[in-house]
Amino acid sequence: MADLLSPSRSFRMKFGMRKEIKERLQWMATFLLVLIAIPLLGAPTEPFSLAEQESRVAEWRKERDQFFKSHERSPLTAKEKRAFKGLSYFPFNPKYVFFGEIKRYNFNINNPKYYATFLTNKGTHKRYIRYGQFRFTLDGKNYVMEIYRSILSDMLFIPFKDKTNGKDTYEGGRYIDAEILSGYRMVLDFNMAYFPSCAYNEKFVCALPPRENFLDVEILAGEKMRRPSATPD
Repeated sequence: MADLLSPSRSFRMKFGMRKEIKERLQWMATFLLVLIAIPLLGAPTEPFSLAEQESRVAEWRKERDQFFKSHERSPLTAKEKRAFKGLSYFPFNPKYVFFGEIKRYNFNINNPKYYATFLTNKGTHKRYIRYGQFRFTLDGKNYVMEIYRSILSDMLFIPFKDKTNGKDTYEGGRYIDAEILSGYRMVLDFNMAYFPSCAYNEKFVCALPPRENFLDVEILAGEKMRRPSATPD
């Protein structure tokens, strides 16, 4: 016999969904307040304030430190956790914050281009959905980033490499996560670029950035390598 929902159970499910949608919309509205000071496309220009965005980045970095220090899924060993003093970052720089519309792809799920397959540090493969492209201008030069979406969530995933890799940052590249905003826009904030977990523990499996996202420029923002005897930034 089919498992039919009772009217009361059906009501509870609908109510729960509506509550979840309402909470998500409220969170999105709060997040959008941070974006008011960020101009459409290109790096921010004066006069305006990025104080809220800078505060958000500072809070995100604080939460990452807490995750590394105490979370069971931290890539650090128990001994490393005890000695952990915090991750290291470039100072917040508004020139690395970009806001604009995503040029979305419209691939059918049966199209071979629908999925992007990334090689990992273990020689295996990870799949993501090709979501679109994001264009920005940095120091007078135009760039294009390929944007991907996780199969298991609505979060955007932007793996990339730049000319700091192997010197100031992890040689395998860095990641940025982002939200899909109203009008299919997004914030690309390199101040929130971070190392994959395999940078700290080789047991983790990490996707390698695709060649399309190799930037021919130094991105002096986001997470960086800790120098010997250096204190966290």
